[in-house]
Amino acid sequence: MSPLQTIGSYETKTHLADVLRRVSAGEGFTITQRGEPIADLIPAGQSQRRRSSAAASKMMAFMQLVHSEQKVGSGVDIDALLDDGRD
Repeated sequence: MSPLQTIGSYETKTHLADVLRRVSAGEGFTITQRGEPIADLIPAGQSQRRRSSAAASKMMAFMQLVHSEQKVGSGVDIDALLDDGRD
């Protein structure tokens, strides 16, 4: 997924039709007000994909950390931990 472009709220309001066309074509924007991010404008349906992708990345990082810290014979059963988390 490409990074979001930053656009001010005034520019968004002034060029709304163009911004919406670009979003429809797959672009995304972070809308700012006085330089502070206030909203992300992304194509419909992309929000869930972004959350899923972020969750998968966090899980992979956690698994790598656990694996790198796990010592032989430590008795940690990753599969059991995952099963417990499904309840």
